[in-house]
Formats: sequence, C-alpha cells, structure tokens
Amino acid sequence: MTSVIAIWIWLCAYLNCAGWFLSAIHQLNACGYAVTLAVGLAALWAWKIRNNKERNNQPKLFFPGPLYKWLGRFRKPFPMAFLILSSMIFLGGAMYAPSNYDGLAYRLARVLHWLADNQWHWIHTIFPRVNNRACGMEWLSAPAMALFRTDRPLFLINLISFLFLPGLLFSVLTRLGIRRRIAWHWMWLFPTGYCFVLQAGGIGNDSFAAPYSLAAIDFALRAKTSRRPRDFFSSVLAMALLTSAKTGNMPLLLPWAIAIFPSLKYFLQRPVATAAICLAAVFTSFLPTAYLNERYCHDWSGLSSEALQTHGNPLLRTTANIVLITVINLTPPVFPEAKQWNQFVQKTLSPDLQSRLLNSFSEPGAARFMAQEMQMEESAGLGFGITLFLITSVIIAACSKASRPTLFGSPEVLWKNAIILSPWISTFALITQSEVYPIGRILAPYYVLMLPLLLVFPAHEQLVKKFAWRAAAFPVFAMAAGLLVICPARPLFPAETILRAIQAHHPDSRLLARAEEVYSVYRDRNNAFAPVINLLPPDLKVLGFVTYDDPETSLWKPFGSRQIVHICPDDSSEYLKGRGIEYILAKNELFGKQFPAFPDWLKQVNARVVQKIHLNLRADGDAADWWLVKLN
Repeated sequence: MTSVIAIWIWLCAYLNCAGWFLSAIHQLNACGYAVTLAVGLAALWAWKIRNNKERNNQPKLFFPGPLYKWLGRFRKPFPMAFLILSSMIFLGGAMYAPSNYDGLAYRLARVLHWLADNQWHWIHTIFPRVNNRACGMEWLSAPAMALFRTDRPLFLINLISFLFLPGLLFSVLTRLGIRRRIAWHWMWLFPTGYCFVLQAGGIGNDSFAAPYSLAAIDFALRAKTSRRPRDFFSSVLAMALLTSAKTGNMPLLLPWAIAIFPSLKYFLQRPVATAAICLAAVFTSFLPTAYLNERYCHDWSGLSSEALQTHGNPLLRTTANIVLITVINLTPPVFPEAKQWNQFVQKTLSPDLQSRLLNSFSEPGAARFMAQEMQMEESAGLGFGITLFLITSVIIAACSKASRPTLFGSPEVLWKNAIILSPWISTFALITQSEVYPIGRILAPYYVLMLPLLLVFPAHEQLVKKFAWRAAAFPVFAMAAGLLVICPARPLFPAETILRAIQAHHPDSRLLARAEEVYSVYRDRNNAFAPVINLLPPDLKVLGFVTYDDPETSLWKPFGSRQIVHICPDDSSEYLKGRGIEYILAKNELFGKQFPAFPDWLKQVNARVVQKIHLNLRADGDAADWWLVKLN
C-alpha cells in the first residue's frame, strides 16, 4: 500500500508541474494533457519494471495483492463499516453532479477560463478568488475537464484521498509510538468525521489534503530509518502538495520540518537529485501562486484583493474561534433547533461584545457562533459523533490508573513528542488568524495530525478491548452513514418524492417547505443557469458575465460550447464588442455597489434589456434577480 500512496503523491505532483509547464508553452488543452499523461504513464511503468527487477520479482499490477485476499481484510466489523461508508460515498458521487458552491463558483470556473485560453492567466474580473487561491485541486481537475469535457468524475479525487486515510493514520500513529491495537481501531473510526465523509463524494478542497499532511509526516518518519531517497522525496512532495491545496495549510510546515530534520544529513549528500526534487516541489507548492499574487495584487497571499486582512482583537478572535470550533463539531447531524440556538446566542451576547466580535471576523456567521440545521460539506467539521466519542474515550483513558505516557527521555522520544505536539501549535496559529465561518472544515488536514496526542495514553489499549467501547463505536458509524443518506448534495433516497408526499398531508409545515427548498437548490446547482442558457441563441460562442461569487460553471455547459467573459465596471462598449460579446448576464445586486446604477451601466455599454430572470442559487438565501441584456 505504501507504493500506491507514493504513486498517488508523485502523480499529483506531476499534474501540478504539468499544469504550469503546459501553460508556459500555451498547450493547456486536451492534446497537451494527452501527451503529458502518456509520458507520465510510460515513466511509471518503467519505474515499476525497474523496481520489480531490483526485487527479483515479475512485473505485477499496481493492485495490492489478490482481490480476494484484499477484500478479506474487511470481514471484521470496523473495516466492514468503513467499506460500507466508502461504497455509499461512491454511489452518491456517481449518481449526482458536483454541487459544492465554491467549486462551481471559482475552482472549476477558473480551470475553464484557463483551458479556453490554453494557459493559466490572470482573469479579468472583480471576483478575486478565481485568481488568488491555491491551484492544487484545479491542476488535478484540469486533465479530466480537458479530455472528457465533464465534471462528473472529479469526485474520484476526493474519494481516492478518503480511501488512503486508514492506512496512513495507522502508519503515522504507530511510528509515533501509539500502540498498534489502539491505532488499528481509530484508523477506521476517525475518518467518519463529517468533513471527510461529506467531502469524499464531492469537489471540496479541504479533506482531500488530509492524506497529504499524513503522507508528509509518514514518509519523513520512514526516511529516518530507511534512508531511501524515495521516502525523503515523497515527503517533500507531499508537503508541497499540502500547501498547494490551501494556503491555510501552511502552518503544518512546522510538524513536517521537525519530522524531516533528522533525514536532511543523508540526502544533502545527493545534491543533484535533491535539487531536482526541490525544484519540482516549488512548482507543486503554493509558491507559483504566491509569486503571481505578489505581481498582480502586491500581496503574496492575495487576501488584500478581497479585503480579508485580519483586524480586530487577536485574543478575542482566538477565543471566539475556539468556541466556534466547539459549536460546529458538537452540532448534531440534523439540528432543527438551529434557529432557536442562533436566537439564544444573539440574546445572550451583549451589544458591545457582538460589535467587537463582528469587528474581528469577516463573516457574520463566525461572530454569532451560528449553528446549522444540517451538516453540509461546505461547513461541516469533524462532527458530533466522532468528536463526542473521542472526548469521552480520552477522558476515560486519562483518568485510568494505567501507566502514563513518557514525556521525557531519549532524544528519539523528545523528537517524536515534538512531532506530536507541534500540530496543536500549528492549529493555534491558524485560529489566531482565521476570520471565516467554515473553520471546522478548513481544519480537516489538522485533525488527522492532532489525533496522536489524544491517543498517547496507554489505557486506550484496554479501552478498545472492551465490548462496550466497540459497541458504542457503531452509532458513530451509523450517524455518518445516516448523514450520507440524507445529504442534500447527494441524497441516497428519493428525497423530493418523499417530501412532496409528506407535504401533501402537512401543507402548512415550514420545516417541510424548507427541506424541499434545500434539496431542490442542491439538485439544480450544477445547472443553476439552465434557464438563462435556454434563452441564449444556440450558436452563441461568448457570453459576458457580471458576477461575484456565483456558480459560473453552469454557464460553460456543455464544456467547450461557449466561453464566459467577466465584465468589470469600467469596461466600455468598444471593449466588449472587441471581445466578441453580444449578450451579457448581469447580477442585479451588484449595481449601485461595485457597478454604476443599472440604467447608467446600460448606457455605458450601449445595451438593452432582453429579460429579467429570478434564480435561487443558495439554500440559505432568497432568489436573486438577473438581467439578460444585449448590446446594441
């Protein structure tokens, strides 16, 4: 399995480098990716043959052993429960098109902009996230979108990452001194966290980075004992991938630096190979995006273009984030009383404290410790089930009279303890800066590295042997499975049919009406702009778009049929006609804010209204007005 994980790390790094290289030669298209993937596959096959020859084996497939033997590992209850969850995730991902809002609003949209121009480029827009965010998920998505012109298989990126979690957790936990029996039980149980199971069937870019954080530490620990170049280089690339997945993962450089430090002396003796891998790691990491952010908006993080620099009281923000993380992770999977909780918080907090909290966060939901009616992939953290079970287990193990973990001793013990403690320091560094509501899901790569400290108590070994503990673990699996069944993004039951049937008997129920609205919004989100597309001429090749944070990907469908061009406030009629724009779809609420008043803008671009359209794009908001206009 180690070889499979290494192949995945190197493949992801290869695709990141390929994206920048193909952009540099203006070949970011289906042909460029076909050649690139062919070269990569040939190199992989050559490596496999050479590896087998060194071991005096015959060339084998990459599948880890005979299928019947592999499936036999899942006969025990915990592995079987994980297999059932994985099957449910695959079923949901295969049945439904991606509906993650951020993915459709800018991650997939930016890839489509790049493919349309055969290269990465700084997109002309007022929506900075299509330019300034890390590109890790995008460079993995681009080949499938270029070759197959669809976004349907993209969930497999997250699913594959999810399937790596148990093995990586077991390896990291045991190498850091956690007893094997403890590690074996938690390797299956911990991935039931809602941020992992809900994102595994979609296109979110938080939990898919968790295997990178684990692999970076795992290969660093392996490199110290094996002294193999492959382990060292894989660790370097895994950490580079972690930073390219999300800028917020950069504090995790601390535990990795501690883990990799003892191996540096061995591999600095290979200066040429080490320099080559470090160069590849640069293009695999966030550094290219940081350079481009500095060039185009004079801020390496790019946050200045979104007015998201931290402000307010850091101590208050840190304390509030701890409370917010607690609320997010202890909110039940389904919480109909969310509205009452939110009202209670508003009444409890003094006006002065509310004002200070709002001044310390960029999103009001974070300042108000908002709870949600149902756990969604856009905001879910580790989750109620695993959080409560883990806290209970830790308290029982810590209060046991069994022997205590060794804090001091040999340099080896101190080194491992530093690795165990450092992710908590990294987490603290992140929450001192975070101003957004979905901090629960952003912490996904952190959770997996925070786990070892909670399992250091030897009494956990006696605890996991108890029938009561193992029996109590299955409601945790069941809650995760139930959430997958009712998940609005990918329900595994005929949600709307059942809701309509129930609503027919309870027509005045606000709860049923709300549920039907949420499921319908998620159902239509991948084709949210279908009513607009139906109004456009069939042969229209370019569509102007006045937008800020909207699921733009829908407008490109079918992929390759038309190009979307963002409109900025100062764009003139001559500029628009020079881009081949005849029709523009404009978001009404932007006029009078980022844009001039709508009548003034129509005169500016010399256009007339074709139709006004109402679209409901968010489950937590009302329908918005859009204008379809045509240039004169």
